[in-house]
Amino acid sequence: MLTLRRSNERGYADHGWLKSYHTFSFAGYHDPEHVHFSVLRVINEDRVAPGQGFGQHGHRDMEIFSYVLSGELAHRDTLGNGSSIGPGRVQIMTTGSGVEHSEFNHSDSEPVHFLQIWLFPRERNLTPNYAEKDFTEADKRGKPCLILSADGRDGSLELAQDASIYAALIDGEERVSVPLAGGRQGYVHVARGRLMVNGERLEAGDALMLADEPEVTLAGGEDAEVLVFDLPTVNLQ
Repeated sequence: MLTLRRSNERGYADHGWLKSYHTFSFAGYHDPEHVHFSVLRVINEDRVAPGQGFGQHGHRDMEIFSYVLSGELAHRDTLGNGSSIGPGRVQIMTTGSGVEHSEFNHSDSEPVHFLQIWLFPRERNLTPNYAEKDFTEADKRGKPCLILSADGRDGSLELAQDASIYAALIDGEERVSVPLAGGRQGYVHVARGRLMVNGERLEAGDALMLADEPEVTLAGGEDAEVLVFDLPTVNLQ
């Protein structure tokens, strides 16, 4: 079964310095039909103005990662980490029992455009942890690059949840397949460009939810950058 959700169906918030599209209910946007999908809780497409950012604030019991599309995002947290995240560099933070962090755009001229993504963890009160890694364009060009997984396999970052997350760049004749085992669900988010996903035409900001499908197929890309989530079938309240 395929369920398509278009970019313009998402929630939207304009705070001046921050413009954000919300795939799932978040802050002032509430949609009872789109609170989460499996263990995927948040996909916010954020654009932060130059010299602006999120001051120090706390999280707990979430797996949070950022996927930067353009610009640089400066990260600092109470675990002692501090770095600048640009395109190709993925960060993952297990907030567990509690951690505070800030995210800032230090450029005086360029906005930062990124996806902020949260997943429910496998259990509550885990020990907080942070990691980051570069994944090059060559890693993602015309193939599924595993960026996050439960076991850190194939050079991916480790995620405290039974999920695998792939990034891919698709253009022209390139074709990518990600198998889905029985009892698994798939979620595809198009970060940029356009392409065909399991026969459906998707553009930037669109998403496709898959249930009882043997695989995710990506083809017919036009400068497309895509995230594919392999997720468990769960019943969260």
